Amino acid sequence: MPRPQALFLHGVAVGVMTYGFLSLQTLPMDGWIRAQKGGHFQFLTIQGLTSAWLTMMFSLGCDLLPSFAALRAVKRASLMIALPLTFVISAVYWSLLLFFPSLILQRQLPGLSEPSSSSSLPALARIPLNIDFSLHLAPVVTLLADFFFFERKYTKKQVQIGAPLVVLACGIWYASWVEYCASYNHTFPYPFLTENPFNIRVGIYTFVSFLAWSCFRLMNALHS
Repeated sequence: MPRPQALFLHGVAVGVMTYGFLSLQTLPMDGWIRAQKGGHFQFLTIQGLTSAWLTMMFSLGCDLLPSFAALRAVKRASLMIALPLTFVISAVYWSLLLFFPSLILQRQLPGLSEPSSSSSLPALARIPLNIDFSLHLAPVVTLLADFFFFERKYTKKQVQIGAPLVVLACGIWYASWVEYCASYNHTFPYPFLTENPFNIRVGIYTFVSFLAWSCFRLMNALHS
């Protein structure tokens, strides 16, 4: 029998994240982003959202088909990718948004922002709070709830071998992908990448990957 609490969590998570993704088309910057190489998928946020959404879909499948062992294995592998990824995305995004918003938010295109007498720079392209929560908070909150309440912790071998390989692969993938997109767009999706030279960006990719691995180890250690 499906666990009602798990079914509710996974269903709500899928709905909220779907709402967040579909709401991107309502943002003023949507057309400009879609016209770029990579579109919205050049943003790590959207890749994290996608991995979290897939994990929750696999979770729904496991809720409805609890004896399907192969699906359970796929869900566990997907969770190992999505959990550290969304944790790092949320931690970096909200920290920068609160203290250094110009490093994480693009500026409005000319004509999309209200004129300002206090600055010659266009206003920052802020996201409405309901969409912001759906993109940058709901994925990690629901994945953490799923992991701590409905999943068993990962084994020592999975943490020491599997997790580093997953984080390394994801780090290399995103670094290569965003550099490739920027070679066409002549800008990065995040200002803190645009404003730094290649060697500093490599350091950022490396640090964020290490942070994701460390967070995963900590979360698994905290799991009873």
